[in-house]
Amino acid sequence: MKKWRVAVITAAGFAALYGSACAAPLQFSEIQAKNRQTHKYTCATGKILQVTYWNTANGQSFALVPVKGKQMLFVNTLSASGAKYQAGSYTWWTKGPRADLYDAMDGENAPPMLSDCVTINR
Repeated sequence: MKKWRVAVITAAGFAALYGSACAAPLQFSEIQAKNRQTHKYTCATGKILQVTYWNTANGQSFALVPVKGKQMLFVNTLSASGAKYQAGSYTWWTKGPRADLYDAMDGENAPPMLSDCVTINR
């Protein structure tokens, strides 16, 4: 019984330590950011998103997009038009001042999770 209690207390301690480490601010110490821009979008549903974009010195691009209440880091990928960013099953696709958010888990022909998002500040 004592071993079990020690194991639970140890696991709780590691969980607390890990949780605080994950709560640290997002930093790119290994990546040299050339510039950073933050845009607010208003979507067809009335939802407002704040998205931050980073362009790096080596040509990579990233976007920090809120999805279901959590900030997710998206990476720029190949696109026929506009800028396409992906994180897990999600795709944030911008074309000029407009953007849509897709979830591949919804199916290949599913409509966007959020559509007709338009920048409200430029």
